[in-house]
Amino acid sequence: MDSNTLTSISSFYPPQRTLMGPGPSEIHPRVFSAMGRPTIGYLDPVFVKMMDELKELLRYAFQTSNALTFPVSGPGSVSMEMCFVNMVSPGDKVIVCRNGVFGARMIENVQRCGGTAIVVEDAMGSPVDPNKVEEAFRNNPEAKILAFVHAETSTGVASDAKTLAEIAHRYDAYTIVDTVTSLAGIPVLVDEWGVDAVYSGSQKCLSCTPGLSPITFSDRVVEYVKSRKTPVQSWFMDITLLLGYWGDTTRTYHHTAPTNALYSLHEALVMLREEGLEAAWARHQRNHKALRAGLETLGLNFLVEEPYRLPQMNAVHVMPGLDEAEVRRRLLAEFNIEIGAGLGTLAGKIWRFGIMGYSCKMENVMLCLCALESMFDDMGAKIEIGAAEAAAYHAYAAHPTRGKGMRAVA
Repeated sequence: MDSNTLTSISSFYPPQRTLMGPGPSEIHPRVFSAMGRPTIGYLDPVFVKMMDELKELLRYAFQTSNALTFPVSGPGSVSMEMCFVNMVSPGDKVIVCRNGVFGARMIENVQRCGGTAIVVEDAMGSPVDPNKVEEAFRNNPEAKILAFVHAETSTGVASDAKTLAEIAHRYDAYTIVDTVTSLAGIPVLVDEWGVDAVYSGSQKCLSCTPGLSPITFSDRVVEYVKSRKTPVQSWFMDITLLLGYWGDTTRTYHHTAPTNALYSLHEALVMLREEGLEAAWARHQRNHKALRAGLETLGLNFLVEEPYRLPQMNAVHVMPGLDEAEVRRRLLAEFNIEIGAGLGTLAGKIWRFGIMGYSCKMENVMLCLCALESMFDDMGAKIEIGAAEAAAYHAYAAHPTRGKGMRAVA
């Protein structure tokens, strides 16, 4: 241990950033304030009441009546693993759709559970092809689960969850669906689609502190897990044990809940309810249209075809002749704006602009376009100063807001 280094460490004060990357998103002051409320015991009757409210608020966000709907004490990666360790037994066949980085993580989860992954492959930036999924089931009718990413964060593409779920239903298979980036940004309709295990994250369109993961399980999944012939591979993630902590009739100790973080999620979900789901979806669309108009005016081409684009995650090809990493570095250093880089085979080839939750507002869109114009001009690109901002402004004028939600600025 270096005593000089140790004594030089003092309180940490991060800079104020404009977060326009793949997550986390910016956090509303109300959500920050909620975290600072008094810590109480995780079995305190007042805290238990808040837990029940959290479940009801999450049912609203997921559009479900599933009894087992709760926030996992961990990020989206934990809730993803929770789905697989509970539902996949050694020897099971699982059809997994891979059209980006996070579909690939699903495959690894299947393998670590001792299952066999039947991979449906689509190019990064393309949605999952339902015809390929149908073919995979025809060739593997004994497959028990279909797993796919609804909104692929690595590319900004949305897949047709309703159609994919209908295919799984025809083969009497369960579904595992990643909605980490989609929840509260575009429609996620758990009951209408009939999906079984659906997980998300707190730090994207919910604009809550990172480290929590909303999840919901259908009743038939709960019964399926209870009938397993082998134990769930993880004690912490075993939903049959969590039923005693997050269930409707009992409240027994399972683990120490992150109380203050749950306060913040509660506040974020209250704000979502105040704004209304449809208004939140519309806000993301409106700001996306303005950002798109500005980016295209700058000559930036989208990776994803228009019908499949996520409004909250905009992936564009890097402008030819510009240093991809240098643009991101200067945005952060000179303008305090964070955007995302490409992942996997798209590394160095795309930029990812996130407008999620509280980050999804007019001032962020206009600031980002102004910064890009300034930098591109300085780096020698042939652009017309002010044109991107004007295009975005005209897009806003063409799609006026119908009312401001608690988190809507545009």
